[in-house]
Amino acid sequence: MNAHFIPAEELQIENTGAASAPASFPKQAAALLESGLPPAMLLLVQRLGIAAVFFQSARTKVDGWFTISDGTYELFRTEYAGVPLPAEFAAVAATVSEHVFAILLIVGLFTRFSALALLGMTAVIEIFVYPDAWPTHLSWAGLLLPLVALGGGRLSIDRLLFR
Repeated sequence: MNAHFIPAEELQIENTGAASAPASFPKQAAALLESGLPPAMLLLVQRLGIAAVFFQSARTKVDGWFTISDGTYELFRTEYAGVPLPAEFAAVAATVSEHVFAILLIVGLFTRFSALALLGMTAVIEIFVYPDAWPTHLSWAGLLLPLVALGGGRLSIDRLLFR
């Protein structure tokens, strides 16, 4: 069990009708959150949250179902020119990766690999494109790192296939 979680069995909640001492409120709140938010649910929310960010980004790069737009190629030739890859290759790789890895995270398939790939993309974006956007990229890393470390959780296809 993680050190920051207080197991419910250590918590004593008294129903006296009066307000509890202020020092016990954080423990009570932590226990309620722990019992109501199992790790599988937290990992699911992380998967869906970060997948939404990357999938929405992917959809801005295409016209129709999956035709990479001229604007995407131009974006990689100009604004994203710092990426040390040929612009046309980087545009296709980013567009395909954002779609595929986001969908894999949504269903929880190859979660660790998908999260690691998107973490790598985040690092490239941070280092070569938008270094001043580190707060945003740090928040993405905060969602991706637990998925790399823990996988997709019980509510994932990974769990069914790779027990």
